[in-house]
Amino acid sequence: MVEYRRSAMRTAVVWDVLQTELAGLDSPEAGQGTQGRVVDLGGGTGEFAVRVAELGHEVTVIDPSPDALAALHRRATDAEVVERVHGIQGDAADLSTLVESGSVDVVLCHGVLEYVDDPRAALEAIGGVLRPDGVLSVLVANRLAAVVARALAGHFDQARGLLEASAEQWDPSAHGPRRYTRDEAVQLLRRSAFTLQTVHAVRVFTDLVPSTLVDAEPGAPAALLALERSAADVAELAAVAAQLHLLARRS
Repeated sequence: MVEYRRSAMRTAVVWDVLQTELAGLDSPEAGQGTQGRVVDLGGGTGEFAVRVAELGHEVTVIDPSPDALAALHRRATDAEVVERVHGIQGDAADLSTLVESGSVDVVLCHGVLEYVDDPRAALEAIGGVLRPDGVLSVLVANRLAAVVARALAGHFDQARGLLEASAEQWDPSAHGPRRYTRDEAVQLLRRSAFTLQTVHAVRVFTDLVPSTLVDAEPGAPAALLALERSAADVAELAAVAAQLHLLARRS
């Protein structure tokens, strides 16, 4: 139960935004109970994909891991949405060959740009499969939050290395998966021909508050979740959020 609450807090802000966008879908190809077409790039075991399918949308999950796709199938089966969830093995580089050009209403790109060799190329491929004015949901790791976390853990050289790094000239061997500041993430989308809609801070407090404090009081989890939702729109708090959620449209 504790893990479930933590998982819900980590994804609540993103899910709130997605639900609003998905509710507004009006795909001309929708039919037979399907409201829109969604691609979840790097969607893994389907944490978001299954929830999206439960709203009536058709979801294609593209992920390089066959084990993750097997878990996705089990999850979709348990949720009774397996007919609306399709798993395909592949990655961002394969997107144009796996999905018809201009056929998708929404692309989820969560935790992907940290790992791809060329983020600009990945976004270009995403733009190719989105319909005009289609929606892109991007979730990236925040570099400044990682700087603070490493400094507090006493890893001062690592913290300084991350602070002085840049997403444009990232060295995975020195810094691990790519991380972004708010400005870097915004500029990346704008240079990739997307029109930015919103930026939200994700996991501002959840990763910092010990579980013992959250579990000590019956109302603490709900209060923390409410705090996260309020903090999501505070631009200054984006600097310390573990993740940044950006919503954009294909220009």
